[in-house]
Amino acid sequence: MPYEQRERTAEAAKPPNNLTLEGRKHLTVSGVEEVVSFDEREITMRTGDGDLIVCGEEMSISKLSVDNGDVHVHGRISELRYEDAAPERSLWARLFR
Repeated sequence: MPYEQRERTAEAAKPPNNLTLEGRKHLTVSGVEEVVSFDEREITMRTGDGDLIVCGEEMSISKLSVDNGDVHVHGRISELRYEDAAPERSLWARLFR
């Protein structure tokens, strides 16, 4: 299979990542692959578009659906930020920075 077709097939396999923010108090995120970390001030989720960091106060996850990748967050949401995943570096590159 040509490289371009494999790349498109991999992209098609990723669930779509959608965000819905209602009044800065309720956030619904779809396409979440994994919740990496969370506390009441910051939640980090891995999506097909990169890591999504949600910052705020008194935040909680009210719904987490592993089957379809939906996450519902409640609290005072002040920031939404995507970070691209860092590329894997070889052992030698990590040793000799």
